Amino acid sequence: MVVAFSLSSTLVKRAHSPGVLLAFWRMVTVSVVWNVYLRSTGRRVTLRHVRQAFVPGVFFGLNLAIVFAGATHNSAANAALIGSLSPFFIVPIGARLFGEFINPRALVFALVAFGGVGEVPKSISDAATVVSDMKVIPIDSEVIVATSHMFGNTWYRLRDLLGSANDGEHLFDVLFVDEAWQLPLHRYRAVDRLAPIAVGVGDVGQLPPLDPGQNPWRGDRGYRPYRAWPTEYDRDARTWARELPAVWRPTAAQLPLWRAFYGDWDMLNCVAGPGDRRIETKGLSGGAAAVWDQVATGVPTLVEIQGLDDPDAADIDPPLLAVVEQWLDELLENGFALHEKSYHESGTPIRDVVVHSGDPQGRTLIAVLATRNQAVDDAQDMVDRLMKRHDLVEGAIVASTVDSWQGQTNALTVAIHPLSGASTLDEFNSAFGRLAVTCTRATHGLLMVSRAGLDDLLATAPARPGTPMGEPGTRQLPHQTHNRILSTFAH
Repeated sequence: MVVAFSLSSTLVKRAHSPGVLLAFWRMVTVSVVWNVYLRSTGRRVTLRHVRQAFVPGVFFGLNLAIVFAGATHNSAANAALIGSLSPFFIVPIGARLFGEFINPRALVFALVAFGGVGEVPKSISDAATVVSDMKVIPIDSEVIVATSHMFGNTWYRLRDLLGSANDGEHLFDVLFVDEAWQLPLHRYRAVDRLAPIAVGVGDVGQLPPLDPGQNPWRGDRGYRPYRAWPTEYDRDARTWARELPAVWRPTAAQLPLWRAFYGDWDMLNCVAGPGDRRIETKGLSGGAAAVWDQVATGVPTLVEIQGLDDPDAADIDPPLLAVVEQWLDELLENGFALHEKSYHESGTPIRDVVVHSGDPQGRTLIAVLATRNQAVDDAQDMVDRLMKRHDLVEGAIVASTVDSWQGQTNALTVAIHPLSGASTLDEFNSAFGRLAVTCTRATHGLLMVSRAGLDDLLATAPARPGTPMGEPGTRQLPHQTHNRILSTFAH
């Protein structure tokens, strides 16, 4: 009951309907359900009951209407706060007035609702006005950020509120649509008319985490059941459409790996030139020196390890992690440095930036990635030990599932290959989107580790049906694609 009181205003806020209307239908619904229940038990509401409940019922209905209306005209954080006040203040006061007992421990559950107060980070709230109702957008707003679906359906209401742009005709002066390649044509056409200049930007074919082989709206020229922007606009004389196949994250040495995932691209370049990013190691010896010296070249590195004790499961492998911990321990003990070029706005390299492992300057230096939650729990224990042992700042080294690390960037990636220890290929360990995320997060170096036997597995793995990237049909052979990807690694 306490949690329901606390969350009610937040739920009303999320409903995007008038508060008074919601209060009315809540009262009607409860009245109908209560009368049905009474009649089913042989009882009924009499006129005497109505007279007794009339005054408190009116005030209770007004209370609902006022609270719900207030919630719909405030931010989600304020709505959560309004709901939280009910159990913290109204319920205790009522219990005191009417001599009823209330268990103080029950009020602890109301703290759940205060999570909404922190929904908007302070850095954002200081620089922007965050609203969830179009009617409260400040009329002096110069830049508005919203989803294309919302603008496509309700733009005329926003024009009534804010007026037209400088040309007196359109809603905006300029419209930017991010990830425009992912919009089907009919969705893009719903918003491109909102400004005299519409700029659609996005990754051609979409880089990770989306898999172009499974994305039917990728807009590739060979097979397009749903044509996506911008290919439909190429013949429009008023449209300037260019593909800029350059990616920021990888080094030049990593490009063959990226191209292995996106073989249907005619061209793929990177922003960082040869030598613009490098890793400097020192004091290493033995096997750790061989591994990290190879990773420091920038070429993706795969190490298959033999002679390990049996794992708990194919993808839960403490013995494999123990070897990784030993290598990371020696790397962090001796320290390393990341070198990278900063660029002028023209793209010309201007100076060398150096980040030392002892002072990461807010960077995520190392990300340890695995596919299963249990494997990440083991990796997190390893990370905690390394952070304590080497007195690292929070966030310098992290452990994460691949799915949770989508869209993130780190300097070094240490990843367990999803096929490590597997006896067959399945939908999970052969998901190319997941493998693509694993291989494309690092700016300086990638180390992939696995138990020995990948080549044997891929040599005997049966074909699995699917759609190959860039062409129609059901001729996808995962072991062939895995082999193409693995061939780009230094072994």
